[in-house]
Amino acid sequence: MTTITGRTRGGYEWVPQFVSFLDPKKCIGCGRCYKVCPRTVLDLVERSEQLLADADDDDDQMDDDDEMMVMTIANGADCIGCGACGRVCPKDCYTYAPAEG
Repeated sequence: MTTITGRTRGGYEWVPQFVSFLDPKKCIGCGRCYKVCPRTVLDLVERSEQLLADADDDDDQMDDDDEMMVMTIANGADCIGCGACGRVCPKDCYTYAPAEG
């Protein structure tokens, strides 16, 4: 398979990096990435009970009544590889990879 490549305005080859994984254990559900994504790739959903059980306890006190939210990749095929989501993420949740064409 070949990797999708592009060219910069200066004519240099560029390999876009598309979002391939979002670590739900790191995500704090702040929504910053959702706000900057120009293509509605992401969606905020309720964190599953399994993720809560596996998550590290950082001395955070959680109320049972509090609804924990986490970001998810809802429309990964719409990603344009801009990387805005990763630049605003305070927890470094995103992993990127070049697209295979």
